[in-house]
Amino acid sequence: MNAAQLVEWIQTGEHARNIQSIHRLPARPARFAEWPTGLDERIVNAMGQRGIERPYTHQAEAIERILRGENCVVVTPTASGKTLCYNLPVLNAILSDFESRALYLFPTKALAQDQLAELQGIVDGLHVGVKTYTYDGDTPANARRVVKQAGHVVITNPDMLHTGILPNHTQWHRLFANLRFIVIDEMHVYRGVFGSHVANVIRRLKRVCAHYGSSPRFILASASIANPEDLASKLIEDEATAIVDSGAPVGEKHLIFYNPPVVNQALGIRAGSINTARWLAGQTIANRIHTIVFARSRLSVEILLRYLREDAHRAYLPEQAIHGYRGGYLPNERRAIERGLRDGSIIGVISTNALELGIDVGSLDACVMVGYPGTVASTWQQVGRVGRRDSPSLAILVASSNPLDQFVARHPDYFFSSPVESGLINPDNLLILMSHVKCAAFELPFREGDRFGSAPLDELLTRLCEERILYRSADCWYWMAEAFPAQEVSLRSAASENVVIVDVTDPTNTRVIGEMDRPSASTMLHDEAIYLHAGRQFEVLRLDWEEKKAFVRSVEADYYTDAELAVRLAVLDRFAFDGQRSWGEVSVTFLATIFKKIKLDTHENVGWGKIRLPEDTFHTSAFWLTLPRGAAEGSPSEVEHGLAGVGHVLAQVAPLFLMCSPGDLGIYAETRSPYTDTPTLFLYDAIPGGVGFAEKLYHSHDQLIQAAYEVVRACPCDDGCPSCIGAPAGDGDGAKAVALDLLRGLLAAAPRHG
Repeated sequence: MNAAQLVEWIQTGEHARNIQSIHRLPARPARFAEWPTGLDERIVNAMGQRGIERPYTHQAEAIERILRGENCVVVTPTASGKTLCYNLPVLNAILSDFESRALYLFPTKALAQDQLAELQGIVDGLHVGVKTYTYDGDTPANARRVVKQAGHVVITNPDMLHTGILPNHTQWHRLFANLRFIVIDEMHVYRGVFGSHVANVIRRLKRVCAHYGSSPRFILASASIANPEDLASKLIEDEATAIVDSGAPVGEKHLIFYNPPVVNQALGIRAGSINTARWLAGQTIANRIHTIVFARSRLSVEILLRYLREDAHRAYLPEQAIHGYRGGYLPNERRAIERGLRDGSIIGVISTNALELGIDVGSLDACVMVGYPGTVASTWQQVGRVGRRDSPSLAILVASSNPLDQFVARHPDYFFSSPVESGLINPDNLLILMSHVKCAAFELPFREGDRFGSAPLDELLTRLCEERILYRSADCWYWMAEAFPAQEVSLRSAASENVVIVDVTDPTNTRVIGEMDRPSASTMLHDEAIYLHAGRQFEVLRLDWEEKKAFVRSVEADYYTDAELAVRLAVLDRFAFDGQRSWGEVSVTFLATIFKKIKLDTHENVGWGKIRLPEDTFHTSAFWLTLPRGAAEGSPSEVEHGLAGVGHVLAQVAPLFLMCSPGDLGIYAETRSPYTDTPTLFLYDAIPGGVGFAEKLYHSHDQLIQAAYEVVRACPCDDGCPSCIGAPAGDGDGAKAVALDLLRGLLAAAPRHG
């Protein structure tokens, strides 16, 4: 059975009633153009030897603009040949001046290795001595000197640029003095905290380039994103021309929106998305259709990996034909999985969004998404990972019970008619900015009048002098602390505190098996937690919070654990308000309280325990809604549950207007807020300092409330369910009616403007 036959089987079987919609995306032929004038004839000949006689239209336009000296951002689908858009102009510059250099930035090591092979293939066809190297944590020490001195193209990632190259720029003077191009691939990844950090790393990079007398052009590439020019200009702080019309061919695709059946009509509870995805992926894998399953969390990846390996065994497939792939796996594990996907020995892979990126994963024919990926852009990225140009492919979105999934499943036209989302960054987030000002001062002294982004520097530099990190002499600020600042700054979070996971099953051979960010560790690596890794279960014996180490041992348990957080919120400042909506700064205090033991397969609660960890507090930005007393009829209990229900649906629907996942936002409800003295709902950036989500929600207030109202109104449940306002507090609680009253009141009171 191939992908097309599987589509027909799904449409005609008993499960057809669970299909909300099927969309056929027709195949599209290629559109070609001529090679731009100015491109070295040796490159054109090398392309011909590789079977590329003419470029696609978007490739030709990009190359022409770059040769004219423009900064460009190429935004076309997966497998559309974006790499040629930057490889050819870079090689053209090197062929015309052999001292020219280029720096490539990819968000992961895997992508860097992938692109090195692609670029080296072109170089080999040119028969010239262009040196291309990767430079990352895996580069041997004896090779690093060669890369620094001889590398025409250095391929790295933002983390290595941040910690290994910029702080040691004097060893890279040949690169920086002759740098013609900086390539930033997968630009859409650089949003939120990570993007805000990377924008500051680019500020530091441009500062070092200017010191050595170079002014490189930027070439950016991205999957679909609504604001490519805006995001690119914020990352590089310069103008960039967007090229968005792809000329690449596309194979036929079928996209199915599959809504699991309701198993409890009164409570509106549906069959679980994980078990449904297991069944669907089990069918494709059993039929030897190469399949990728995208899950929303690391825990879901591990649970599905365990399930699908059991199913594969019954289908006479070896266990190693099914693998998981996620952050936290060690590099060698991930490289081996990538090789298995390319050579076809791996038939099924279960991944977080880590495999959304353009890593070569060979020929996959089916994609199962466990829940809506959170954004239109991310959904198209995942769908784009499957399919070849000459054969049909299948993608199935399995809706979970949460309101966002149900909204998308019931309104497929919304999904297909909506533009992809914008990427938001805030490089001037004070915590992030201060970290990179320190790093920049270590690299080069600041002079009076220097700028680092849009923020005035004098106050920050004076504060660093007071902390004895810098000292001032005449009109310059110099680094004086002994610490190496870049090592203390993680680009992936606002704070740099990862917890290392140590396997002590064999006391004579302890080993590190992974790592996790500190906020996640409080709920996933607490004492007695069951940590899942590569399909194996580990019990956490001890979490050393101060030393940031979790000690685990291998176990066989019939349950996994899930923890709860208690949250407190206080308003610190209000930046703007308009009627019932406000936007401002808040402090958020959270504490992991208890964990539940959830039985595998049945997912029932079989026990619980207390978590004993200190509380954490951070400042961030929030959007909040105030409701006058009496806005809804009902008892105090009904109003409390209705307010919580509105908060639940708002938090789930908000990502429709942001390029983020629900986990990037926090929700906090108070029936009588001490700040407003009325029922109040807060949606806050779940990131210290915030990255702009709250401000965007403040300006999208009307659309947000309307979408939330539509979700609750259209839900067929009697009195609230996981698909609208969350699990009901009890039979006949009245929370759904109260939630609808509150949303109607907010709609009626909303000022009709942006």
